[in-house]
Formats: sequence, C-alpha cells, structure tokens
Amino acid sequence: MITNLAQGQRVFTSNAFLIDGDRTVVVDPGNDFDAVAAVRERVDDLDAVIVTHTHPDHVGNLDAVKEAFGVEAWGFDASQPGIDRAIEDGETVRMGDHDYLALHTPGHKDDHLCFYARDPGILFAGDLVFANGSFGRTDLAEGDRRTLIESIDRLRETVGDDLAEMHTGHGPSVTTTPAHDLELASQAARF
Repeated sequence: MITNLAQGQRVFTSNAFLIDGDRTVVVDPGNDFDAVAAVRERVDDLDAVIVTHTHPDHVGNLDAVKEAFGVEAWGFDASQPGIDRAIEDGETVRMGDHDYLALHTPGHKDDHLCFYARDPGILFAGDLVFANGSFGRTDLAEGDRRTLIESIDRLRETVGDDLAEMHTGHGPSVTTTPAHDLELASQAARF
C-alpha cells in the first residue's frame, strides 16, 4: 500500500510516500509538516527511510523521522547530511512487498535516484519527471539539462510501456499510461 503523507499539506514540501508491507519505508519524508505524526496515524513502526535526493523539500523532516522511529536513511550519497547508507546504481532495494531497482538519474541533482519494481510496474520518479510531461528543474546547483535528458531516456528504456504507476516528487501520481508521461517529459526536456 502506497500513501502520500504530504497530500493536502500547504507548505514547502515534496510528496512523502509511506509504503507499507514486508519492509515499511518512507520515500522522501518531505518538509515543513509533522511527518512523524502522519506515519504514526497509519503504521506503528518503520524499517527505513529511502531518499530520492537531498533537496531540502525532500529531506527537511529526515532527522525527525529517523529519530522517532530509530531508523537509517538510505540514499545515493552517504556523504550527504542525514544519509546513513549508500544505495548504488543497479542495487535492489526492498520497499513494501516488492524489490525495486535503484537507478542513478542525475540532472536535477547529482545524488538523484529513481526506484522501479518491474512486477507490479511501479516507479518512484523523485523530481526527474512529473505528470503531463513536466520534468525536474536544472537551474539549481548540480542541475544539468543534458544529463537530465540522458537520465530520462535511461529511465524510459528501463521501464518500457508496461509501467502501471508513477509516483513523483511533486504533484499527482500517474496511474493512467504513465509511460506516455515519460515520453512527453523526454520530448519537452529537449526544447
């Protein structure tokens, strides 16, 4: 089960996804809202926090969630503040009831990861791509448009047309032909 803990929040935050199951995790704990209370309303405990990237809107609540549940944070670059365990490109990470392939997808930020579970066709895209063909900013530190396009193309090749759900760092999740939204983002990023 996937729940956006930040839904309805009117603060500077990313989406914050709780994935309940064999290994209960939060993907990006968000910022400027009580993520600890939001988790506790739904589950008794967490096994880990998984971070798509370390922009403040995605990790502002990280220390509070780690402390409240006594868990580690996993992300691409363990030298980043708050990240305890590195996830390598191509590594498999258990989230909920599924194994997700971690894909290093820089362009928005150097430590950006996407996570894809092939069997259920679920993608956590972070800020690489969004609904309706939008894509992550490249005008911030570590942003690079050419690298972002390469990352989007790699993601498209990996997930193919069988993608069932795409959960993004901002805005709505895409549950109707999300591969089309990836294609649109690839095209739009080139202009």
